[in-house]
Amino acid sequence: MSEDCIFCKILRGEFGTEFVYENDYVAAFNDINPKAPVHVLVVPKMHIASLNELEDKNLMGELLSAVKTVAQKCGLKAYKTLINTGKEAGQEVFHLHIHVMGSKGE
Repeated sequence: MSEDCIFCKILRGEFGTEFVYENDYVAAFNDINPKAPVHVLVVPKMHIASLNELEDKNLMGELLSAVKTVAQKCGLKAYKTLINTGKEAGQEVFHLHIHVMGSKGE
């Protein structure tokens, strides 16, 4: 993990963030600046700056499996996922994360 990364700090428990979902490889928590009624971030527990640096195919599967689990746990029947890769694409935190966004009942 990175010492300065906000998501690594969250994963270490430095802010007392409640996880929506967690396993040995990933964790999911609510976005502090939500763009939808349900807006959860799914992040790998290993510090990986962006999708461009992700090479572990097993971790890729864990991330997508977690997205599906988070959507189910949050009551989302339809949802949008988003991965910003690089500053020019809108990535603000350089720790890979998948946005899961939707509304309950949709």
